Amino acid sequence: MRGPHNIIRLVRTGATLVRTGAMNVVLDAFKAPPPLRAVAWVLGWPFQWLGYKGDPSMPPATRALTALGPAYIKFGQVLSTRPDVVGDELALQLRVLQDKLPPFSVEEAKAAVARELEVDADALFSSFSDPVAAASIAQVHKATLRETGETVAVKVLRPGIEKAFRKDVDAFYLAARIIEMAAPQARRLRPMDVIEHFDGVVQGELDLRLESSAASEFAANTANDQGFQLPRIMWPYSGKRVMTLGWAEGVPMGDNAAIDAAGHDRRVLAARVLDLFLNHALRDGYFHADMHQGNLKVAPNGDIIAYDFGIMGHIDEYTRRVYAEILFGFIRKDYKRVAEVHFEAGYVPPDKDVDEFARALRAVGEPIFGMDATKISMGRLLAYLFEVTERFGMETRTELILLQRTMVVVEGVARSLDPYMNIWQVAQPVVEDYIRKSIGPAAVVSDLTKTALVLTRFGPRLPGLVQDALLRQATPEPPKKPRTSLRARLLWGTLGIAAGVIGSSAIHLWAL
Repeated sequence: MRGPHNIIRLVRTGATLVRTGAMNVVLDAFKAPPPLRAVAWVLGWPFQWLGYKGDPSMPPATRALTALGPAYIKFGQVLSTRPDVVGDELALQLRVLQDKLPPFSVEEAKAAVARELEVDADALFSSFSDPVAAASIAQVHKATLRETGETVAVKVLRPGIEKAFRKDVDAFYLAARIIEMAAPQARRLRPMDVIEHFDGVVQGELDLRLESSAASEFAANTANDQGFQLPRIMWPYSGKRVMTLGWAEGVPMGDNAAIDAAGHDRRVLAARVLDLFLNHALRDGYFHADMHQGNLKVAPNGDIIAYDFGIMGHIDEYTRRVYAEILFGFIRKDYKRVAEVHFEAGYVPPDKDVDEFARALRAVGEPIFGMDATKISMGRLLAYLFEVTERFGMETRTELILLQRTMVVVEGVARSLDPYMNIWQVAQPVVEDYIRKSIGPAAVVSDLTKTALVLTRFGPRLPGLVQDALLRQATPEPPKKPRTSLRARLLWGTLGIAAGVIGSSAIHLWAL
C-alpha cells in the first residue's frame, strides 16, 4: 500500500495528534527542530477535523495512539522501551497504553484455526470458549483438547491484521523519510532505525511460530529454575496464525488480595521475581522483556508462571560480562573499576579521561546509595548511567536500553508485592555468582577450551590459508581499470533514480 494511501494516513495521524493535544507533547519529547515542527503542523493543523477524538480521560499521547488503532498502540508500546529516543517522561506515559480491543467472534477464530491447521476446530477441541483476552494483534480462547482432555490456551491472530499493520508501517517509513529530508539535524534520532526496529518486533509477533520458538527456547533455558513455570507449547496444534499452549492456572500477579487469600508469601515472591529475571539476563542472556503483572501468575503451589513471549531480550556473552562487572562495581562502590570496564569494552572513546569519567560515575552512584534501602532502584541507576555515558560519547546500545526498561518493570512488580524490598540484597548474590563463574579462573579455562576447539576445527585448513596468503602477496596486482568520471556517475545515478520513480509509479497506477 504505497503512494497516496500513506499521505492520507499521515495527514490523519497529524490531525489526530493536533485534535487530542498530543502534537506538542510528541514534538517536545523528540526535541524536534523548527523545520520538523513546521512540517508536522502543516500535516495536522489544517485537517484537524479529520482527526480522531479519542478518549478525553487519557493523557494526550496515549489518547491519540489509542484512537489511531492497533499499529499505533503497538508502536507506542515499543517506543516505551526506548527512553533514549522519546525521553523518560513520554516513555513512562506510553507504558500504560492498554493493548485491549473489541474481540472478534468465536466463529471467526474457529475458521482461522481450521485454515491454519487444516483440521476442523471442533474435531481438535471438545470446548472452545469466548475470548478471555483480546489485544491489538491476537486474542486468546480457553479450550479443551478432544484427544487428551487437557485444558489449553489458543491464541489466534486477528483477521486481516497483517495487511492492516503493513499499511501503517509503510506510512511510518514515509514519515521517517520526511523527517530525514525536512530536518537533517533530526537524524540524530535515527528515525529509519527506530521504524526498522519496530517493523522487526511486529513481524515477530505476526508469526506465532516465532513466539512459539521463543517460548520453547526460554523453557529449555529455565527448566531447572526453582519456583518458575512456563506453559508448554503444543506444536501439533500451532502454526503461523495459531498458537496453542498449556493453560496457566493461577492467581494474577497484580492481585495482592487474591495472593494473600491463597496463602502465598509476597516477600518471597518479590525476591523470586527479581532473582529469576537477573538469572535469565546474566546466566542465559535471554529474558522475558515484557514481564509486567499482566503476563505473570502465581500457581497454587507458589510457583511464578510467565506467559506471552512476543517480546524477548537477548544479550551476547561478552556484553553480559561487561554488564555484570558494571553492576558489581557499583555494588562495591568501586567507581574507578566501573569506568575502566567502560573503556576496556570500547563503550567510551579512548580519548576521554578515565578519572574524570569515574568521578561522573560517583555522582551517579552516591546519591542512589545514600537513599533508604527500600527506595534504591537498579533501573534508575542504569538510566542515570546511560545519561552519563552519552555525555562521554557512548553510542546507544538497544539491548541495554531494553534491559534497563525491563529492569524498571520487574522492580515495579517486586515492589508492588513487597514495598520494603531491598533490591541490592537480592541482586548481589546473583551478580557475584555470575562474576565468579564467568570472570574467575573457571571462566578462563572455559574460554581457552572454546578457543582451542575453534583452532582444532580450522586446523587442517591453516596451511592452505597461509599458502594462499603468501601467494597473493607474491603475485603482482593487475592494473586497475580507469575510474568512471564523477559527472558520468552522477548522470547514470540520476537516470537510475528516474527509472525507479517511473517504474514504481507505473506499478502503483496499475495496482490502483
